[in-house]
Amino acid sequence: MTIYHLAEQQHWEAARASGSYEQSTLGRTLAEEGFIHCSSAQQWPVVRRAFYGEYPKPLLLLEIDESRLTSPLVREVGNPETGEEFPHVYGPIDVDAVVGVTEVPAPHA
Repeated sequence: MTIYHLAEQQHWEAARASGSYEQSTLGRTLAEEGFIHCSSAQQWPVVRRAFYGEYPKPLLLLEIDESRLTSPLVREVGNPETGEEFPHVYGPIDVDAVVGVTEVPAPHA
């Protein structure tokens, strides 16, 4: 199954150089958040609007093959009212787990 993560260009470039992606969201790191926020195919456009609406640069949509992850993936309730679950990766994402990268142009609203 594929999960998605909205990445900032500079963080993806750093990950490609190191082999490991360790950003969570909006400049926060895995160490700060405890996990990397991911989304389903249906969720990422809503996440883009809600959290990156004011972000002035293009974003990268990372398509992650969850079968290639070496860090634990946990689906956790993100909205208690609806029970909607979001996939969270508890550890770095190996660059090899990313099977597609698509530029998402600004604005994101």
